[in-house]
Amino acid sequence: MRGPYDDMIDLPHHVSSHHPQMPMEERAAQFSPFAALTGYGDVIRETARLTETRPELSDSSQEELKRRLDVLAKHIDRRPEVTVTYFQQDERKEGGACVTAASRLKRIDETEHVIRLEDGRSVSIQDILEIESDDEL
Repeated sequence: MRGPYDDMIDLPHHVSSHHPQMPMEERAAQFSPFAALTGYGDVIRETARLTETRPELSDSSQEELKRRLDVLAKHIDRRPEVTVTYFQQDERKEGGACVTAASRLKRIDETEHVIRLEDGRSVSIQDILEIESDDEL
């Protein structure tokens, strides 16, 4: 079977002496998919991102948390090392995540209802799920 290009099919690939070859990365860009709906992929990823519901503390857990905060308040001058687990509300959608932070306790602010850590974090007391101290108090 003979075709119209049989006379060229076995010729060596032409390399221009005037123009440099295009890098492979740029060559592939011309075949990238067309995104008709710009941002749609981001919306899908955001919708698929999972968040947790805020855990509810039992009355006994709330009492224990309050007791630990009172003990830490009495020893705030020692700047005790604490590990705080708290619920961080998601900024974009309903729910959030449980976060654990370890740092020295800088201050317990009763007027703003937050604890301030030396690493710069401020955690709302109502969001705290658990607080532990490694220091002997």
